[in-house]
Amino acid sequence: MSSNLLRLPRLFAGAEPPATRLVGRRVTLRPPVREDYEEWARLREASRAFLTPWEPVWSPDALTRAGFRQRLFHYANEWRGGNGYNLFLYRTHDGALLGGIGLSQIRHGVAESGSLGYWMGAHHAGQGYMTEALGLMLGFAFGRLRLHRVEAACLPHNGPSRAVLGKNGFREEGYAKEYLCIDGRWQDHVLFGLLHDEWAARLDRRE
Repeated sequence: MSSNLLRLPRLFAGAEPPATRLVGRRVTLRPPVREDYEEWARLREASRAFLTPWEPVWSPDALTRAGFRQRLFHYANEWRGGNGYNLFLYRTHDGALLGGIGLSQIRHGVAESGSLGYWMGAHHAGQGYMTEALGLMLGFAFGRLRLHRVEAACLPHNGPSRAVLGKNGFREEGYAKEYLCIDGRWQDHVLFGLLHDEWAARLDRRE
């Protein structure tokens, strides 16, 4: 186990992650809490047609309060075990919920890697919020968690997602046939990767 993980507030009580915050110029990332349910459900429902082509099929209880509580319980268990870190994305100046971003499938030992995923509400897309949020999440992954590698995958025709990854330094590494079941069909994905040293070099060039 990474020694840095021991400094994270992982042994929390209840079914919610600790009050971690990643604050940027325009966006703030934090773990979701129960009080976020109504705003989250409204945003997801309003963005359903926008999101469903890029996500697994939504379950019948996808937007229910019970489904949200189960989601929080799953997030908390992942955080507690150091296996995943899911955060909601808020606009810093007014606190509006914009979307979500997460690291999953965290692997330690000889791998020290994780997989990145994210979603954005329809009315907030294309405004640069996710590009900034991804930068904050990479700081968390490579800085606090000390991962060696972060991976991501997206559908070949998802131009905005590919652009967001490219702006944060991800390299296109390959093409995976029928990689994930998205929108009810096994679909091909383009694979991306970013190493800690590549991320650190980009930070040095900005200074």
